[in-house]
Amino acid sequence: MRYLRIATLVIVVAATTKIWGQSSPASQWVFPGADGKLHYQALPNGDTIMDFSTAGYSGGGVSLPSISVMQTVSPSGADDSDAIQAAIDAISGLDPDPNGVRGAVLLTPGTFSVNRTLTITASGVVLRGSGSGADGSTLDMTGNPSPFLALSLRGSGSWQTVGVARSISDSYVPSGSLSFNVDDASIFSIGDPVLINRPVTSDWVSFMGMDTLVRNGQPQTWIRAGGQIRTDRVIAGIDGKRITLDAPLTDSFNSSLLNPPGGSIVKYTFPSRISHVGVEHLSVLAPAQDIDISLPQYQALTMTNVINGWIEDVAIQDTDNSVSIGSGTKQITLDAVSVAHSIPFTHSAGPADFSVSGTQILLNNCSSTGNTGVWAFVTQSEVTGPVVLLNCSADSRGFAPHQRWATGLLADNCRFPGGSPGIAYSDRGNLGSGHGWDAGWAVAWNVTSQTLLVQMPPGDANWTIGCVGTRISANEPNEPPKPVPNGIFDSLGTPVTPSSLYLAQMCDRLGPQAVANIGYAGACVTSDQH
Repeated sequence: MRYLRIATLVIVVAATTKIWGQSSPASQWVFPGADGKLHYQALPNGDTIMDFSTAGYSGGGVSLPSISVMQTVSPSGADDSDAIQAAIDAISGLDPDPNGVRGAVLLTPGTFSVNRTLTITASGVVLRGSGSGADGSTLDMTGNPSPFLALSLRGSGSWQTVGVARSISDSYVPSGSLSFNVDDASIFSIGDPVLINRPVTSDWVSFMGMDTLVRNGQPQTWIRAGGQIRTDRVIAGIDGKRITLDAPLTDSFNSSLLNPPGGSIVKYTFPSRISHVGVEHLSVLAPAQDIDISLPQYQALTMTNVINGWIEDVAIQDTDNSVSIGSGTKQITLDAVSVAHSIPFTHSAGPADFSVSGTQILLNNCSSTGNTGVWAFVTQSEVTGPVVLLNCSADSRGFAPHQRWATGLLADNCRFPGGSPGIAYSDRGNLGSGHGWDAGWAVAWNVTSQTLLVQMPPGDANWTIGCVGTRISANEPNEPPKPVPNGIFDSLGTPVTPSSLYLAQMCDRLGPQAVANIGYAGACVTSDQH
């Protein structure tokens, strides 16, 4: 089951000739040029707003696949967990086709009682309902008084490096870069999956002002020196010692702060990461609870160690910490996923409806409603995007990265009309256990939000462009608190052209068919169609 979403956005970009907009002003940071391409203003070191359009299934601009049904399950009137899991396991045992696909389990219309976690651990397996509405398929968790997780899509293991790492030789690699020089590129080939390693050094932590966090008189650790922040990419080109990636880097690499040991690149394998798995066209129902997040909770879905996966047309009711896209995930699309709450959450530390780690993650037309006391959309620590929220909404809190330096984030045409924070790219200081700077190189583009707390990290940037809402300032929570400068605000109160940065960048990179593939036919318009 697939459906076409009619584009409601302003015309954004030409496929080949000219970028069109209505009467809205252009941003000074990303703007249409006379050559029919998007142009970017750079900061003094060459950093720019990155190209976010590689976020999503298969690297963006690719339709979600329609997988053939191999098993069908109908509701029994009793616990259906074993029957559904048996159907998933039967398909998991099939040989995959050349595309790595095995087949789908189809749930017929009706209510399926589930009392334990349903798991997909093999590539090419999809759980599909007959719709997310009242006449569709519902996974009902209410029969089990002990909270549990409804759905788990998970591979195992982690990245396994291959060969030796080669050093990045540039003194500075700007955020948003697709390429950089290394000391020796001879061991690499086009198509190699690679990790770009950015070391966490004491110099960098100090430069960020994160070595002085104190709470209740005790020092707090933001990110411990000695580790690495990894970016998962594929080599797209090699020219001498210069390597080009398939997607941009989300952070800068400043050798004066990162040496020794300096940035590096290494090949990897990930044999137990699964691919082409999804959950689609169903609803999940849980008992409504208002309990402390330290206690077990009903949760809807987690995804870990998955590449090229999706969650589509899923309606979730009354779960907490509902959807988690965890570590080892890459090129994932969440499309038309909604989380609704029937009661407020009253405890001091709230759960999150959508929690995102991984890289190249797209949340399209996702929503959180009735979420008083609940974080709607968050990222976790050391995330290297792009992570894109496109046309997402929440009626209370909005998009607030949670902790410890997520980079390459975009909220695009989102609506967060109530509550605070709405958009918060900020220094959270000693909150939590020293969450500190939660986001860098993050953009809010044409967002409507009650509040806009967007702050400027040392040596980095966060942007608010074309957004409607109240700009607020805040001190860093610390002992003592200290002032934090605001980030870059452009065209506050007046939306800009192009109306969607993500779609404009996709038009620029891939053309009109790509945006049609993800449900926005007509978003790219050439001059002869204008």
